[in-house]
Amino acid sequence: MGKMQMGKTERLKTLLKHYLLLCAGLAVMAFGVACSVKADLGTSPISSVPYVVSMFTPLTVGTATIVMHCVFIALQILILRKNYDPVQLLQLPVAVLFGGLTDLGIWVLGGITCTAYWQQVILCMAGIVLVGIGVSAEVAAGVVTLAGEGLVLALCRVLPVKFGNMKIAFDVTLVLTACVLSFLFLGSLHGVREGTVAAALCVGLVTKLIKRLAEKVRA
Repeated sequence: MGKMQMGKTERLKTLLKHYLLLCAGLAVMAFGVACSVKADLGTSPISSVPYVVSMFTPLTVGTATIVMHCVFIALQILILRKNYDPVQLLQLPVAVLFGGLTDLGIWVLGGITCTAYWQQVILCMAGIVLVGIGVSAEVAAGVVTLAGEGLVLALCRVLPVKFGNMKIAFDVTLVLTACVLSFLFLGSLHGVREGTVAAALCVGLVTKLIKRLAEKVRA
C-alpha cells in the first residue's frame, strides 16, 4: 500500500512538473509576442491575425488571441467529430492563460521606446528567441498544445499531409488572412513585415536548439 501511495505521489509530482513547464513556456512565449508587437516590424504568423484585429476592434491582442483559439478549438471539433478527444478542451484554459499573459507582456513593455530601426530589430529578434524557447517548453511539457498546433494535428489526421507541410500551409493562411483584414479595415498593410518572415524562418530553428534542454527539465 505504501509503495502504491508513493507511486501515486511521484506521478502527481511529475504531472505538476509538466504543467509548470507548460505555464513557464506560455509565459515566455507570450512575452516574445509582446516583444514583436512592441518592435512593430511584424508579428509571428500565429499572432498576425490577433494583432491586426486589435487595431480595428476594441479587443486587445490577448483577447483577440483567445477568440481566435476558440475558433480553432471549434474547428477541431468539426473536423474530428466523434474522434475528437474531450481532453483537448484543456486548450481553452491554456488559450485564456496565453492571451492574458500576452496582454500582460504588452503592458510591461509599454514604457519601452524604440526610436531607431536597430532597436526595433533587437526587440524583434528577442521576441523570436523567446517564442522559440516558449514553444520548446510547451512541446517538452507534453500535456496539451495550443489550439493552433491542435488544429494542424487535426487536419493531418483527415488529410494525407505531413505535419511540417501542414504547419507551413497553416502559417501562410494566417499571414494572408492578416493581410486581407489589414487592407479591408485599415486601408494599408499592418502587422506583417520583415519580422513576420524572420519569425517564420527562425522560430523553428530556435525551437530545435532549445528542445533538448527543455526535455531535460521535464525528465
